Amino acid sequence: MAIGIEMITFDTLDPDRLARWWAEALDSTVEPVMPGEFVMVVPASGPRLGFQRVDDPTPGKNRVHVDLATGDDLESQVSRLVALGAVETGRHNFGDEFNWVVFADPDGNAFCLAAG
Repeated sequence: MAIGIEMITFDTLDPDRLARWWAEALDSTVEPVMPGEFVMVVPASGPRLGFQRVDDPTPGKNRVHVDLATGDDLESQVSRLVALGAVETGRHNFGDEFNWVVFADPDGNAFCLAAG
């Protein structure tokens, strides 16, 4: 039997708020499994995102982050995410072929958005 990715889970002080933000960013739905304690975001494709309440989130840089891709104009999606409350923290590329933007979500979790 193969192993598959079912969910990527974030520790947070407020799972309801952070799940709503990610659901809006990904145009997805929220499933409040245990409101205030554990909430899921279910996108149209890809793994679900889980948000679990913890009393003390892990400090420092993420060791794992979410990579998103857009077929739309990268800059319009960057603007949309920033308008939702993401903070752009960097831009990177491999030549002209692969470009991506690094963000922090409202809790400071790093995630990337790539063109293509």
